[in-house]
Parts: sequence; structure tokens; C-alpha cells
Amino acid sequence: MAELDLVVRGGNVVDGTGGAPRTADVAVRDGVVVEVGRVTDRARRVIDADGALVTPGFVDIHTHYDGQVTWDSHLLPSAGHGVTTVVMGNCGVGFAPVRPGDEQKLIELMEGVEDIPGAALHEGLPWDWESFAELLDSMDRIPHDIDFAAQVPHGPLRLYVMGQRGADREPATAEEIAEMGRLAAEAVRAGALGFTTSRTLNHRTSRGQPTPTLTAARDELVGIAAAVGATGAGVLQLITDFIDFDDEFGTLRAMAEASGRPLSLSLMQTHRQPELWRQILGAISQANDDGLTIRGQVATRAIGILVGLQASINPLARCPSFAAVSSLPLAEQVARLAEPGLRAALLSESAAAPRGLIDDLDRTFVLSERPDYEPAPSESVAARAARAGVGPDELLYDLLLGCGGRQLLYIPVMNFADGDLGPVEVMLEHPHTVPGLGDGGAHVGIISDGSFPTTLLAHWGRDRARGRRLDVAWLVQRHTRDTAEAVGLLDRGLLAPGYKADLNVIDFDALAVGAPEMVYDLPAGGKRLLQPADGYLHTVVSGAAVRTDGASTAELPGRLVRGARPRPA
Repeated sequence: MAELDLVVRGGNVVDGTGGAPRTADVAVRDGVVVEVGRVTDRARRVIDADGALVTPGFVDIHTHYDGQVTWDSHLLPSAGHGVTTVVMGNCGVGFAPVRPGDEQKLIELMEGVEDIPGAALHEGLPWDWESFAELLDSMDRIPHDIDFAAQVPHGPLRLYVMGQRGADREPATAEEIAEMGRLAAEAVRAGALGFTTSRTLNHRTSRGQPTPTLTAARDELVGIAAAVGATGAGVLQLITDFIDFDDEFGTLRAMAEASGRPLSLSLMQTHRQPELWRQILGAISQANDDGLTIRGQVATRAIGILVGLQASINPLARCPSFAAVSSLPLAEQVARLAEPGLRAALLSESAAAPRGLIDDLDRTFVLSERPDYEPAPSESVAARAARAGVGPDELLYDLLLGCGGRQLLYIPVMNFADGDLGPVEVMLEHPHTVPGLGDGGAHVGIISDGSFPTTLLAHWGRDRARGRRLDVAWLVQRHTRDTAEAVGLLDRGLLAPGYKADLNVIDFDALAVGAPEMVYDLPAGGKRLLQPADGYLHTVVSGAAVRTDGASTAELPGRLVRGARPRPA
């Protein structure tokens, strides 16, 4: 028998089935697992995993690497958090199909919806495609560290078929719906995992216009879904505000019924309607009882925005006096902001400014080197200011200058209306949900949720102090087998013979999320938040170690995944 390529020896194998950990070796040949048990055959490489967890690689089904994948071989932040496969093209935004001359419109849509700098997209995107199939070919031209799959987005489809009428959210004709359906089906046949759309007012272009798909009628959505379903492949994904709940969920059911394909939707608790998520879960359960496959994609913690001097949202930027220092290098800016006169002026201007989300200091928290994503109310900026006997705005000001101006503050905006993660616990444990919504590659100056997989394992499996902890083997299953199956990638997510050799070796005691850091490494010097993690000893893709001890290796085995994958024999 041929020599093995890799043996991961003596680890606590958590294989993705939800079964109890067991001490075993994992043998790899030609990019697939060939044995899990006691392995005596020789191997070209051996990883000593004694005392460590050995898990399948995480499958993250909600990312936005649509731009980054065309210029960057390393899909950070996801690759740094044990993720070995990402799925992009979510929420109806992306870059194909595109007619020559419409590139700027798609950049503005992505920049506005996903907070990816337009300058970086202008410089980084090669635009050597028109059709979705050509985009896939372009993405596949450079090697990557981890695998990636794409979905065809509704926004570009609408613009491609309808022109400015599509951007202006005018109703589609029957002929236009048929053409969008034809192109979506063509994309699925070329390798798209599915079709995605957005129906939320939170999604706007960088010019402030609502996303082109916001008010698309039911016949348009059902027509495209039916065309995708006719291929016998593909999934459907969307986000919606549920303004008219019964009508909207009726549309989702109609899409699932017409297509016969699985559908997933973003599910979270909002502060404006803190019980709506329960109603949505009930409707999802009923749909599944009726034979449809509808899942909620849920976050592993609160979805929160980050504010700071370097972030896209800087509480001082609204003050007129800040303009004098706004363009200074950070160190000089901090020194000027510490001057008593400027401090007093900015505090006065801030107090007079219209109050908004960033002024809710009862729900604003400091992110330490080991962030607490389920903080107690006593740790808010307002509570800390009261204990210190200072005004909350004063404390906020001083905190913003911390760490040389790099300090970030965290404002939970979803999943924290109750002041804890109780709703997240219920959502995670529901039989018709899967973890998602980390948005790796997007919201680069305001959100740092690509670390969700690490939070899922470390917070819920070990560290949670304000409620129940969850079984580690079950948590691994949720972000490996369950997410892979949700998008039809049945060849990964388990450590078993025949499955793709994507895995993590984890020092579970050391596993932790670090504080987000702003780096300036995007094209055109664009900024993005990256969040380090400790505890990942090795991340392996197709049998090759792409990261060791938290650093990238020279290995780039990641590939474009074209379409669904069958379960190994």
C-alpha cells in the first residue's frame, strides 16, 4: 500500500457526528481521510496531537469574500479561525453577471451593503468577466489557502437584465423574470451553490439607495427559485425585515415549494422587535413539518458594531472640531485629542449632536485583549463612568484614546436585547437552524464577526459564565457536518474514511479570540479588521497544513468548489 501523506496521531477526535470524543489517529492520502483509529502505516508527515482536539475543518456558509478571493490567496479572517471552506455571494450582492459599464454600480452596492472600501474594490477587482461562469473561472485562477464556493446574487442579476429599471426597484416583466431565472440556472449549472437575495432596508448602496432587490415581487422571486429548482441543484438564501410577516413568510414558502430546494434565512433578535425571532422559528418549524426544507442561519453571539478612532464609525467624527485632526497620523491625532482645550470643545460638540446608537452607553462595552462577548450590564461604559464619578461621554472620550488610539468599543445591536445570550442559546439549539452570519470578508471597518467559529467552541463549550454551556462534540457537529449539509457539500464536515481531509488540531484549553485589530493591507491601502485567535495548532486543507501555530504556511491547496458535492461512498 502507498505511503500515507499525513497521520494526525493520538488526538481527541471529535469527528463531526456529535459522538463522544475518542483517542485515535487520522490517516490521510491523496487529500482524503482513509482511516480513523489506530494507524501503523508510515506517513510522509506526522502531527503529534496528544492532548489536543482533532475536528473537521469548519464550514462557514455566510461570508463575502467575492472581491478578496480575486486578489488574495489567504482568506483571512476565516482561515485563522479553523474554517476550511467558505461560501460567499450571500445577501444578493456580488459582481456577476455584469455588463461593461455597470461595474461601478456593483462596487457601490457591495461597498454600501458590506462595508468593503470602494477604492480597494476598484484597484483589486480584475473585471475579466461578464457572466457568472466567467467570474468563477477568474476566481479559480489564483491558488488559495482554503476552499471557497460562490452563489449567484440577485442584485447583479436584476441590474444585468433590467438595467437602470432594476436598480430603481421597478417591477420586473414576465420576460425579465424568465431571463433572470435562466441566468440563475445557468450559474448553478456552471458551479454556483445557489441563489441569494436581500429584502432589508439595512442594505443600501454607498450612495444611500436601497438594494435593487428590496421590493422584488413574489412572482419574481418564485420565478427565479423555480428556474434554479429545475436544475435539480442549488440552495436559496436571503435576508428580510418581515415587515408584513404573513405575506413575507408566504413568499419564502412559495420559493421553497416552487423550487424543491433548501432555503435559509438570516435569523437574529432585534432590539426593535425582540420577540420576532420566536415567531420566525415557529414558522420555520411549521414549514419543515409540512415537508419543506427551510433553515435559519444564526449567529454564535451578539452581532455588534465596533467604534473607535480607526473604525468606520468614530463618535468624534461628527464634531466640527475633529476636522482639524482627522487626517493626522494616529499617534499625532491622539496627542492632539489629549489636549484639554480640544477635549473640552469636542465633548461640548458631541453633547449637542443628535443622539443615536453610538450614544447608548448603557449598551457600549470595552473590548479587552480577551473580549467578553456576553458582558454584564455592570461593565458598560455608563456603569463604569458612574462608579468612577465621571460623565459617560467623558469616559468614552478617554477610552477612545486608549491603546494609542487603537482601542475599540463594542455595541451589541442584535441578539442582546435581553442583556445576555439566552436567545442565541435557543436559536443555536433549534433543530432547523445552522450557525452562520459571520460575514467574513465584509463589514471590514465596523464588524469583526468572522471569529464566530472560535466563539462557538470556546465560549459555549468552555467559558460561558452567564448561562448554560453546551456539549463540545455537538458544537463541532453544528459548524462542520450540519453547515456542510445545509449547502450540499456532503464530501466534507466529518472525519471518516472517504471524506475530504480538512481538519483542525486545537489546544482547547488555549482556544481564545483576541481583540480585533485594524490593518491596512487591502488594495489601495484600504483598512480592515482582523481578529487573531489562539489555540489553533494546525489547520489542514486537503491533507496540507495551511496554518500552523496561528501563522500561514506556504501551502495553498484551497480550490473553488463548483456546485454541490455527493457524499463519499
